[in-house]
Amino acid sequence: MFDLMFRVVASLGLIAGLIYWLAYSWRDEDDWLCSVIKTTTLAPLALFWLVTSYLGQDPVWIMALGLGFGVLGDFCLSRPGPRAFLAGMAAFGIGHLIYAAALIARGAELGFDGVAGLEFWAAVALVALVVSTEIWLAPRTGALRWPVRAYVVLIAAMGVAAILVPANPGTAELRLGAALFIASDLFLAVRMFVLQRETPRRLLGAVLWPAYVLGQFLLFFGSVLFWTFPQA
Repeated sequence: MFDLMFRVVASLGLIAGLIYWLAYSWRDEDDWLCSVIKTTTLAPLALFWLVTSYLGQDPVWIMALGLGFGVLGDFCLSRPGPRAFLAGMAAFGIGHLIYAAALIARGAELGFDGVAGLEFWAAVALVALVVSTEIWLAPRTGALRWPVRAYVVLIAAMGVAAILVPANPGTAELRLGAALFIASDLFLAVRMFVLQRETPRRLLGAVLWPAYVLGQFLLFFGSVLFWTFPQA
């Protein structure tokens, strides 16, 4: 029964995600059908994950809650106007904070194993990206400068948390999911505040959506492994 429910949820999300990608992701659209399709991509998975993990007294439900805030952010960003945009940023920011806190807490349970090699350089690259936003992004955001700055810090916290998690089943998936999530937000920032020409904006819109959805799914899959199996 569990497997059947998951297949139904995954299939529904995949269909909705493909429709949104092909019909809406590359253009600016704010009709209600667009909002429903976009939200349906991850909402069934978030609800399924939240209910099954909570009822099963599985502590990974906190990550499901983070995905739930991401779904709320998807809906808000699909609606027009600055208030909807701010609400979407706030929802995603809370989701990133939940992800970061949950990963740090689980990493502490397993025992952190330090940062070296590629982990160190990934952290350096992330810090460099955050600092660089003061040059290429912040000056272009106008009245949204401080909300955008706060959001950059929150998503960076999630990225750092993913880098710090110890080696365990699910670690690779969590890190790749976090990286894709950060990349999708980077693409969104460039699309919204930097690019002016319509063709590059459409191309970037078509790229950021699969990066975002795949990132969220990898965070889901990696979390299930990371919370279920003992340290390797």
